Amino acid sequence: MNMKKEDIDKLIEESLNKEEAEFYHGLEEESLIKQWGGLYTGKLKGWVFFSTIIQFLMVIAGFYCGYKFFTVSDSSELIRWGAGMFFAFIGSGFMKMWHFQQMDKNSILREMKRLEFQIAVLSEKLTKN
Repeated sequence: MNMKKEDIDKLIEESLNKEEAEFYHGLEEESLIKQWGGLYTGKLKGWVFFSTIIQFLMVIAGFYCGYKFFTVSDSSELIRWGAGMFFAFIGSGFMKMWHFQQMDKNSILREMKRLEFQIAVLSEKLTKN
């Protein structure tokens, strides 16, 4: 039996009532912008706001250090401002990675809920028969 994902989704949708179908469609894959916005609504929203502010400050610090790096003439100052720019941009990158990991986690949880829902619908059908 070689069924496509769309065929399986169609079979599931046909077996659902209106409320179940709305819930099932709510678990569809979200766009990147919706996933990013979803970070600010979950249980970790305080940490996400905090890390966003820290990331913004790191980017500003990185650009400031970069400006100073290209405007100073002393080699020891070049090293200091270059190191500051490097660490600020690396820190900003780590914060961005954490945000993407949270988005990935939320996507996996949404898919697990879809599977739980499909199992519940299937088991309900089996107990009726």
